[in-house]
Amino acid sequence: MSSPIEEIKNILSKQSPEPEALRLIPETLARKHVAIPLAIEGNILRVAMANPSDILALEALASWSQMRIETEAATQEEVLEAIDFNYKNYEEIEKQISNITLAEVAKADKQIIIDPNTEAAPVAHALTLIIDEAVKARASDVHLHPGEDILRVRFRIDGTLQDMFSLPLTTMTQLISRIKIMGKMNIADHHRPQDGQFSVKAKGRLIDIRVSIIATVYGEMAVLRLLDKSTATLNLTELGFLPESLATYENMLKVPYGVILVSGPTGAGKTTTLYASLNSLDQTSRNIITVEDPVEYRFSNINQIQVNTRAGITFASGLRSILRLDPDVILIGEIRDAETANIAIQSALTGHLVLSSIHANDSVGVVLRLLDLGVEPFLVSSALIGVVAQRMARRICSHCAQVSKASPEETMIYAQEMGEEKEEFMQGTGCKSCSNSGYRGRTGIFEILVNNDNIKSLLLKEASASELRAQAIEDGMVTLVKDGMKKVKKNVTTPAEVMRNAYTVV
Repeated sequence: MSSPIEEIKNILSKQSPEPEALRLIPETLARKHVAIPLAIEGNILRVAMANPSDILALEALASWSQMRIETEAATQEEVLEAIDFNYKNYEEIEKQISNITLAEVAKADKQIIIDPNTEAAPVAHALTLIIDEAVKARASDVHLHPGEDILRVRFRIDGTLQDMFSLPLTTMTQLISRIKIMGKMNIADHHRPQDGQFSVKAKGRLIDIRVSIIATVYGEMAVLRLLDKSTATLNLTELGFLPESLATYENMLKVPYGVILVSGPTGAGKTTTLYASLNSLDQTSRNIITVEDPVEYRFSNINQIQVNTRAGITFASGLRSILRLDPDVILIGEIRDAETANIAIQSALTGHLVLSSIHANDSVGVVLRLLDLGVEPFLVSSALIGVVAQRMARRICSHCAQVSKASPEETMIYAQEMGEEKEEFMQGTGCKSCSNSGYRGRTGIFEILVNNDNIKSLLLKEASASELRAQAIEDGMVTLVKDGMKKVKKNVTTPAEVMRNAYTVV
């Protein structure tokens, strides 16, 4: 028998609040009292609340709506999720955009901006609302794509781009100019690529925004990367490691000196893993220094250095300087060239714990990448502690999950990896909580290669990738696909999602 909380969860996840009910209570009031109107029944407004016994909140809701309030219990998380989903500001965004007059657009085209730096300007208000909507939707990026006759606004949610709404193309110049001003870029330059950064407060959280702008055939395109500082403080246990994989990685971090490398494509969560690794280390008795491009999140107990090529600070030069600052732990944002790779290896051999990311398809590919960059095999063998290859897979939405029959391909691959037959898996059918995608949130898929004696011996013999991989699996390494399929067995994700992210790896 379901509890009242489970019942209201079902209501909030599958039954849309009536538009007429939503119009009775503004979003600011709903957030203040953690309450969302569900339906109008005669002279009664049915409301889901986190605290139904809050007399002051009930009086405020009744006074505002001029109706009698009938409450239903819900968790705070569920109510806030429902508020985020149901209160959309798209109409308000369009209203603000429509307030930009033709005269302002004409002057913007001539690089004469009408007061775009004030919060009262319609374009400023519109941009703030767009960012608010992105934060509510849990988006990692906001894309402004100019087309032939419209400006497409797209959000990347759980790693997938989704079209959200469109705006008149005539307002593009004003919107891009506002972004440039906030990011301290040159508003008069419409041809060269530009990068900037600014911070805003959205939904009670401080969001750092990294901006990239480039000219396309239809006008300037902008991508805003939203960096939520709350995600920078994740622990290793929150990343999605299976218990045995987590224990292996934590043991790697206990080694006093050497190199630990994290690999994966852009957006695979490498930086998050590296920051979580630093958070797990003792920051009081150790001098931890990083060199990053760019510094995405800032920490109070860690010394962070920003790459600045104009000032001569590159990964390689910054790393050389760090070695004179008595570090215990060094984090290099990325190993991109032979010079950085060799200095990182030498740093590890002289008694430092070095963490870094590197682009490669899998864990064995990282070892070969180091050799390809000119690092001698005996140095890799001596300095390397281990490698983590990772991907991000979307989680099954808990609100609409149900058992479904899988495709023959999914069944076959699951059987190959897990050694057991299974034709039905948990999958999301799509609901309002997941925007009908069947997925909500993401988890990591990991492959951890430990540089043990067997691997070191093969490295000194200059063994092939297939030999290294076979030995690592024999020593207990769980491949990316198998790690993903283990999460499928735990009903965390789906076979299709694992195949989409990891199955191309051989």
